Amino acid sequence: MARIAIVDDKDILRDSLTATLTREDHEVTAFADPAEALTEARTGRFDLILSDLKMPRMDGLALVRELRGAGVETPVIIMTAYGTVSNAIEAMKLGVFDFVQKPFDAEAIGVTIERALEHARLASENEALRESLAEARGPRLMLGHSPAMTELRDRIERVAASQATVLITGESGTGKELVAATIHQLSDRRDRPMLCVNCAALSASLLESELFGHERGAFTGADRTRKGRFEIADGGTLLLDEISEMEPALQAKLLRVLQEGTFERVGSSVTRTADVRVIATTNRDLREWAARGRFREDLYYRLNVLPVTVPALRERQGDVPTLVESFLQRAAAADGRPALTIEPTAIRMLEQYGWPGNVRELENLCRRAATLCTGKTLTTALIAPWLTQTVERDAAALGLREGHLLEDMERKLILQTLERFNGHREKSARCLGMGVRTLTMKLKKWREERAMEWNTVAAVSVPRPASISTPELVRA
Repeated sequence: MARIAIVDDKDILRDSLTATLTREDHEVTAFADPAEALTEARTGRFDLILSDLKMPRMDGLALVRELRGAGVETPVIIMTAYGTVSNAIEAMKLGVFDFVQKPFDAEAIGVTIERALEHARLASENEALRESLAEARGPRLMLGHSPAMTELRDRIERVAASQATVLITGESGTGKELVAATIHQLSDRRDRPMLCVNCAALSASLLESELFGHERGAFTGADRTRKGRFEIADGGTLLLDEISEMEPALQAKLLRVLQEGTFERVGSSVTRTADVRVIATTNRDLREWAARGRFREDLYYRLNVLPVTVPALRERQGDVPTLVESFLQRAAAADGRPALTIEPTAIRMLEQYGWPGNVRELENLCRRAATLCTGKTLTTALIAPWLTQTVERDAAALGLREGHLLEDMERKLILQTLERFNGHREKSARCLGMGVRTLTMKLKKWREERAMEWNTVAAVSVPRPASISTPELVRA
C-alpha cells in the first residue's frame, strides 16, 4: 500500500483514478487545487504524486519545481493530453519519473505507478545502504568456540527468529555491535536496511532529528526536509548504540515508537508509521540506571524483551589464540605484508591477561604488533611492556605491590566487591562483569587451594585451625 496524491482540475479524472487506485489498496488523496496539493506534499506524507500538466494558476511542471525547491524528492508522474517534446525534456530535467499521455487505461497507468513506487523504494534502500556502509568497518565474524561463545551463538539464533525488541548488554569492547549485526543478518529482515545511531555522540535535539527526521525550517540550518533513521530503515533494523545516554525527554518519544510504531518529524504534525525492529546496546546496568532515575523504567522493560549478554574476554580466554590469529591476519592484509606468527609463550601471556578493554583491546594490540614488529614472529619481549603498563596501573589502584601475580590482583578485586555487596554473588558478579557461575567456580577453586595448604601444614605436625576459609570466602 502506498500514499498517492492525485492533482487534476477535472473531476472525472480525479474520481476515476481514485477509484482505480483505491481498489489496489492504495491510500489516495485527490486535489483540484495544485496550491493545496503543494502544501500537503511539502510535509512528505506522499509516496507518489500524479499531476496533470495543464491546470489553472499552477501547471504540473511549476508544481514539481516548487516541490524540488522545498527539498521534497517524492516521485512525480505528469499526465497530459497536450504533450510536447520540450515539455517532456523539461519534466525529465526536473526529475519527473514519467510523462504519460492521456487518455490511458487503468492497466497502463497501474504499471507506471508500480514502477515509480519500486524506483522510490530502491532509492531509499540505496541511501540506507550508503549510510550503513559508511558506518561499518567491514564484515566480521564471531570467533571463538568457548562455552560462553557457544551459549551466545545459541541465544542469537533464537533471538533472530523473533520480531521483538532486543537489549544487548556487556562491557565496552566486547563486540555488542557485531552481535546486533549478526542478529539482523540471521533475521527475515536481512534484505532490508540496518542502520546504527550512536545515542552518546549527538545532542538531544540532533538525536531527535536523526531518529525521526525534520521538516524544512524546523530549526536553524534545516534548509531541506530530511527523513529520519526510522523512515529510512522501514522494514529493517535500527541499532540504538549506548541507549543509556539518551535524554529523558527523547526516551518518552522512543517509547511511543516502540509501543505504537508512530512518530512525527521535528517541525511536523503529520503522524508517520514505520515497521522497524529496534536493537539497543549498553554497557550499563539499565535496571540500576532506572532505579536511580537516569532511565525510564517503562522504556527499560519495553527494550528488555529479549536480553542478550555478551561475555567479557576474561570469561572466554580460551578464545584468545583464535582471535589473535585472525587479528594478525587482518592487520597483515591491510598493510600488504605476510601475517606474523607468534611465540607460544606470548600466547600464554595473552591468555593469562585480564583484558579490561576486552576484544577491542586485543585487536588494537595485534594491530600495533603487526606495525611495530620488525621480524616475522611476535615475541613475548615485544608484548610484555604493553601488558605490564596496564597491570601496574590496576595493581596500584588495588593497593598491590610489585611482584604480585595477576591472579592475586583478580582475587583481591573479587573479594573487595563481595565485601561491598555483603557477599551477594549475583550483585557482585554483575558489578564485576562476569557470570555468577564463573564467580562461584573461582571461589570454589580458592577454597580448595586453601584446604590443600592446610593439609600440607598438617602433614608436618603443625596444629590446624578450626576454619580453613577466610571470613570473606565464608561469607561469599
